Amino acid sequence: MKPESLNPSASHSFLLRLSYPNKIGMLADVIRVLSDNGGDLGAMDIVSVQSGQMIREITVNARSEEHAKQLEEKVAKLPQVTVLAASDRVFLLHQGGKIHVENKIPLTNRDTLSMAYTPGVARVCEAIAARPELVYELTIKSSSVAVVSDGSAVLGLGDIGPAAAMPVMEGKAMLFREFGQVHAYPICLATREPEEIVDTVARIAVGFGGINLEDISAPRCFEIEEKLQERVDIPVFHDDQHGTAIVVLAALINSARLLGRELPAQRYVILGAGAAGVAVAKMLLKVGCRKIVVCDRSGTLHSGRSNLTPIKHWLVAQTNPDGIAGTVRDALKGADVFIGVSSGGRISSEDLRGMSEPRTVFALANPTPEVMPEEAAQYAQIVATGRSDYPNQINNVLAFPGVFQGALSVRASRITEGMKLAAAEAIASCIPPSAVAPEYIIPSVFNRDVTKHVAQAVAQAAEKDGVARA
Repeated sequence: MKPESLNPSASHSFLLRLSYPNKIGMLADVIRVLSDNGGDLGAMDIVSVQSGQMIREITVNARSEEHAKQLEEKVAKLPQVTVLAASDRVFLLHQGGKIHVENKIPLTNRDTLSMAYTPGVARVCEAIAARPELVYELTIKSSSVAVVSDGSAVLGLGDIGPAAAMPVMEGKAMLFREFGQVHAYPICLATREPEEIVDTVARIAVGFGGINLEDISAPRCFEIEEKLQERVDIPVFHDDQHGTAIVVLAALINSARLLGRELPAQRYVILGAGAAGVAVAKMLLKVGCRKIVVCDRSGTLHSGRSNLTPIKHWLVAQTNPDGIAGTVRDALKGADVFIGVSSGGRISSEDLRGMSEPRTVFALANPTPEVMPEEAAQYAQIVATGRSDYPNQINNVLAFPGVFQGALSVRASRITEGMKLAAAEAIASCIPPSAVAPEYIIPSVFNRDVTKHVAQAVAQAAEKDGVARA
């Protein structure tokens, strides 16, 4: 997908500081140049007016870094206009990191210091040593999560390493705190060996109530999650798998209701056999769906394929009951639902024509979907993406804060399939049946009731499944 096909957004926002003569028409010239060249204008603030010169800052959203540079150059060519600075607002937001630790109790006098630290703290330590379960009541463990990555599969960027993954993990920690009132800590590990990752995280798990694995490449992520859960007695949750699957299922529940269909009656095509694709397939199987075809870059997964990984062998055994071979376009013929969890531009709108009506298309690759929503809407009745600038955003933040809040509230030892299904149903139920519409099958990420409903449902499911300890 060409950059010019994308809408300007805050993800490529910059701040222009300009100097120009303080006379009528100068600002209008600047606005016209920015607008005519595709810039989306925001705030326009006067910095100062001195000696007949206006200094002004203008916030502009662009489509890409290249587009932002082009807009700056266009403005710089205007007569009498000087570009004093062009600052990338995204980088400014990340300056110095996005999170910090604050004290819950102010240290204002000797008494408080002696209770919070030595000598008073020794009594608390002794109490925990005598009764280890008190660590949940007397430390931050009961409301804290480690966000762990090795930087091997970061967003759509791929293997960029642990240091470059830190901004994403900080962002995840922000979301935990903002939406789930959970304290989260970004931990990026300089190793790719599954055993080393498992061993390292298991050794630091004593200080956390849960582990959120993030941006670890498949198929290693499956092994790491499974082995780590065997080592620790707290929930281990790989969000790229389960968070995505939970929110996808929630959206599918509402889309099926809107179309008057039952989930198991539909035929699904999943493009992407990585962490998210596998988890979505497993989730659909859990709710009784059997007509599922999973595709990777080489085409459909079927029994005639060779050189498959163990997880893809498992998918072959569980899905594609009709043995459909060929490309994703072949798989889409007669399908009801397309779910893309791969990379941008993998299919065209023409590929969707062979689907059964009414068509449901979830093109979730970010920032560029498998097929752009405008193109998919030519044929599909319901379209969802992973982007925030289109309706029906499939965003994991609808799931993981509530999942962990609920699990932590009952001191769950693990996340069960029942807890995941309960989370999906809770998210779907946040939209009243009468309000569900083609452009409203999933609640907004800013709907503050979502986390509350998910947490309650997850806690109840944990008790039902026998993993609650509180």
